[in-house]
Amino acid sequence: MQRFTVNIKLPARTLTGALSPHNRGAADWGWQGLIAYGCHSLVLIIDANTAQTLQVLERHKAGVVKVKWAKENYHHNLGSPYSLRLASADVTGKIIVWDVATGAARCEIQEHAKPIQDMQWLWNQDASRDLLLAVHPPNYIVLWNADTGTKLWKKSYAENILSFSFDPFDPSHLALLTSEGIVFISDFSPSKAPASSGKKVYITSPHSSPSHNKLAAATGAKKALDKVKILISNEKPSAESVTLNDCLQLSYLPSKRNYMLLLYPREILILDLEVNQTVGVIAIERTGVPFIQVIPCFQRDGLFCLHENGCVTLRVRRSNCSITGTPNEEPDPEPVQELVYDLRSQCDAIRVTKTVRPFSMVCCPVNENSAALIVSDGRIMVWELKSSFSGRNVRNSSSASPLYSPISFCGIPVGAFQNKLPDLSLDNMIGQGTIAGEEQFKSSLLQEVHLKFLLTGLLSGLPLPPFAIRMCPPLTTKNIKQYEPILAVGTSNGSVLVFHLTSGLLHKELSIHSCEVKGIEWISLTGFISFATSTPNNLGLVRNELQLVDLPTGRSIAFRGERGNDEPAIEMIKVSHLKQYLAVVFKDKPLEIWDVRTCTLLREMSKNFPTATALEWSPSHNLKSLRKKQLAAREAMARQTVASDTEVSSVESSVISLLQEAESKSELSQNISAREHFVFTGADGQVYHLTVEGNTVKDSARIPPDGSMGSITCIAWKGDILVLGDVDGNLNFWDLKARVSRGIPTHRSWVKKIRFAPGKGNQKLLAMYNDGAEIWDSKEVQMVSSLRSGRNVNFRILDVDWCTSDKVVLASDDGCIRVLDLSMKPSCFRMDEQDLIEPVWCPYLLVPRASLALKAFLLHQPWNEKYSLDITSIDYPENENIKNLLQEQLNSLSNDIKKLLLDPDFTLLQRCLLVARLYGDESELHFWTIAAHYLHSLVREKPAKAPDTAILQEQLISPLDICYDLLCENSYFQKFQLERVNLQEVKRSTYDHTRKCADQLLLLGQTDRAVQLLLETSSENAHYYCDSLKACLVTTVTSSGPSQSTIKLVATNMIASGKLAEGVQLLCLIDKAADACRYLQTYGEWNRAAWLAKVRLNSEECADVLKRWVDHLCSPQVNQKSKAILVLLSLGCFTKVAEMLHSMRYFDRAALFVEACLKYGVFEMNDDANILFLKPPVCTCELHTVYAVNNNACLRSTWYCSLELSLMSACEEQDCEFFFILLFICVFLNASFT
Repeated sequence: MQRFTVNIKLPARTLTGALSPHNRGAADWGWQGLIAYGCHSLVLIIDANTAQTLQVLERHKAGVVKVKWAKENYHHNLGSPYSLRLASADVTGKIIVWDVATGAARCEIQEHAKPIQDMQWLWNQDASRDLLLAVHPPNYIVLWNADTGTKLWKKSYAENILSFSFDPFDPSHLALLTSEGIVFISDFSPSKAPASSGKKVYITSPHSSPSHNKLAAATGAKKALDKVKILISNEKPSAESVTLNDCLQLSYLPSKRNYMLLLYPREILILDLEVNQTVGVIAIERTGVPFIQVIPCFQRDGLFCLHENGCVTLRVRRSNCSITGTPNEEPDPEPVQELVYDLRSQCDAIRVTKTVRPFSMVCCPVNENSAALIVSDGRIMVWELKSSFSGRNVRNSSSASPLYSPISFCGIPVGAFQNKLPDLSLDNMIGQGTIAGEEQFKSSLLQEVHLKFLLTGLLSGLPLPPFAIRMCPPLTTKNIKQYEPILAVGTSNGSVLVFHLTSGLLHKELSIHSCEVKGIEWISLTGFISFATSTPNNLGLVRNELQLVDLPTGRSIAFRGERGNDEPAIEMIKVSHLKQYLAVVFKDKPLEIWDVRTCTLLREMSKNFPTATALEWSPSHNLKSLRKKQLAAREAMARQTVASDTEVSSVESSVISLLQEAESKSELSQNISAREHFVFTGADGQVYHLTVEGNTVKDSARIPPDGSMGSITCIAWKGDILVLGDVDGNLNFWDLKARVSRGIPTHRSWVKKIRFAPGKGNQKLLAMYNDGAEIWDSKEVQMVSSLRSGRNVNFRILDVDWCTSDKVVLASDDGCIRVLDLSMKPSCFRMDEQDLIEPVWCPYLLVPRASLALKAFLLHQPWNEKYSLDITSIDYPENENIKNLLQEQLNSLSNDIKKLLLDPDFTLLQRCLLVARLYGDESELHFWTIAAHYLHSLVREKPAKAPDTAILQEQLISPLDICYDLLCENSYFQKFQLERVNLQEVKRSTYDHTRKCADQLLLLGQTDRAVQLLLETSSENAHYYCDSLKACLVTTVTSSGPSQSTIKLVATNMIASGKLAEGVQLLCLIDKAADACRYLQTYGEWNRAAWLAKVRLNSEECADVLKRWVDHLCSPQVNQKSKAILVLLSLGCFTKVAEMLHSMRYFDRAALFVEACLKYGVFEMNDDANILFLKPPVCTCELHTVYAVNNNACLRSTWYCSLELSLMSACEEQDCEFFFILLFICVFLNASFT
């Protein structure tokens, strides 16, 4: 008879539980839309929308301390596809760079054997996206090539580095949080290590301020912190003061340039780095809950804050914060004038215990409308912001200024009746903060919005170990229709968790016992028996709980009735092969035999009966002989049933199925019990053989002990093979048929458990030891694989079992349950092979060609009169399975997103922005945000018709968000800078601060206020004379002719002698800001030059300065062409943008941008435009395309022409791979070419 192995396809996976203290800061939410976090030595990847685990990465040998997703701010094509790259670091200093989709490690990095303190991917260069900066203890920062593992440079500093933060507006600026202060680095470069040691500053904690201690009791923490003036200084604070050790976090604000936040347990400080001064304080009263973490937002000036009770709060900066006192109010002797962040929403707190506490929080970087809380017990809670509109008559009772909804959606103003999704992102929920004087105008026309957190995702982990695991009965030909791979997990709190191993999800949680579950035995596919024992009393007696559980209903009954109080603990339970009988083995008490079907005690062994140390049921029984005796009765029952059936042709199949039904019915009705056998060993090592049939239990034989074996601890029996394990690690294989035995010393100490694999003819044996596990081939008596704690893995095994004939399941003390193959080597799986309950939108899982095709399908469908989300009708030339995957991705989109995509009024620019958010494409999102704003602004500036409601709404269109800094409109940028210097002026407390404010006011053209500050200099000050002369100069500089020539000459000489800032001030005094910008650019101060041009020059002169900046950004030394394109967009140089996109081989973006420009009418279809669209191809592939593009050309022809332009460019570059993908898209769009 041919032997075979019954198998079911189960992926190797890991079920995780509670986290370790090392995992506290190991969490990140990537632009890819996925959350990564550390769990002991594992890295888990979950989908935030569906709260499903997509991947478990296992290669670290120690606890994971940091995880960081790679940036997605680059142009994606076949050469640079959408990919899931992740870097993780552990306590031994090892960094692993993963290809998350396949679960493979792309690179491993090791410098020192200490925990990585912090790490971050670099994003500032177009050329390389593989650079990873890491902090190696105690005081090193190292730049790595994360693709090859090559160390590019290494730099050491004087103090221990705790963390770092990049300036999001200037990648050459880096701030290091050290044990004593902050080190500001201004010359960071990927090409070489910083030359200087940076500028070290010291920060005194707010609690060390004398004013804080004096006023805390009287006016509270808030008023006390308002009195704190200087926090940053170049002098080391005194020994008795509390320094930066209290600081939990340092971070630049991504919403505004040159702002930084410092997080303390009870306050958040907002620092203005231009004057090194606090301009905002968020303080918690004494009864409040301290902070743990804060995440600043990019789209709006807001903060996501995590508190010690697990509460997540959102604070948004109050708009139109008063700089001068209100005349009607009684003046405050020391008024509070600062940035105020109002509490706008907060979620529910969690129940914090000794073992359950919040670990960290991550925020969605794409939309900034969701936050995920990682709890120490393994829970992941996803909180999503939802907005609601309040009526016009509803007055806000709080002191916070109202929030208003924006007019625009996806970058374009929309009407009241157009489709929009307000909760898509934070900037689509709330509009910008108003500039002074606009509040009343906006409040009369806009809707006030309120925010609240909703729990939209919850992922629970396993409870704390120990565990007792048991797999359900194996798959057979009889149960193949009903079979599901179910794993029962007994926990220390008395509950039994039931997992479906195909998906890895929790199927049921049953609270059955009141104490730790020690063991589980299945009696069918839908029922099991579990036992638990309480803590022993003074006499060593316990309370035993034995429960019979019906899985579909969750009903459980006490199997032993009233028995179980004050008796020796149950050591094990064993169910017979036919699930008829149950043997209950006690510690210091003879065993009991029970009938499983009736829950009756068959026999309780006498007191002088030996205590069992190991027990196993025989797979042999007499059920076949009983079936033969009753064959006639069953056939008769079957024939009677078939005779009543009208379908004569199905007699044979009916007989077969009904024979099986009649068999079970007959056995149950007549209460027939088959004879079964079991063996057990006593304390002396003697083997006892007993027979159970019906209500009878008989002794059959006794086998004397084997002298080479110690005390027997476990037995396994399959077929003719009986295996015994002892306390010394010996395995004894008995061949019952050949009557021979063979002892194998494993030298692994106590054999705790041995189990045979399921499947006829499968003689694999799983053995569990104190220090690991082994798989043996009992037929050949050879070890197949081994796993040893401390050598192969860093965890200790608690329990083992077989999942299938070739998969094992291990429970370990790190709180995880692993499904492994026969090699027992922890391995990752491919994410696209996962069997998920809910479909997941993640185009990163598709092959690059399919991912780009899906993106093209979502962006533009010129062959359809209206948009469709059915891709099945499209001829995809490569693979039908790929097309099915694309359709699955489309189906996984939410109904709100589908509604937007199918809306005929949804413009191309809005569609590009939405798809950029769906793909988490940072580069596309910034490009289309700026492009949509300035394309629409340019059209709005054209002469309009008679004013109506639409025109009134156009007046409300907000300028580009200040987070885009130098890309904003000049007027809005000037207003923001004036508000900033006003706040700096209020906050000044020393002469240095006053001088900086005066210098800034001079650059801004606020000469009167600058003179007032200069005249405030005390006569005792060493700069009194110079400041007085400067005040006189500023007031008399309006005179013309020779005086201006003299000032210009002096300014030029000062610049030449190294006093650049002073010379620029003089040039600005005589309205020579354009010359000042040129000098700044000559000396490499490009950002300062752009800032000065925005605040002092007219639009033409400013454009000249910014265009020179564009040339600098495009130079090979800087290589920031993507940023240069954004600057050109802000200048309205759309033709130049299209040319640059083409020259950078951003063909798809160029084609879409050209069509958007044509729709807005910003391109004149003339000879110059034709040259842009139809460049003569030098085609090595002999592809020639001719299109006549003129003023009457339709948009569809433009799209085709743009694609064919890309085809020609691909041919010119001999890029065959990209040529074929473009050729496919042309076919995809039914484009004709010759």
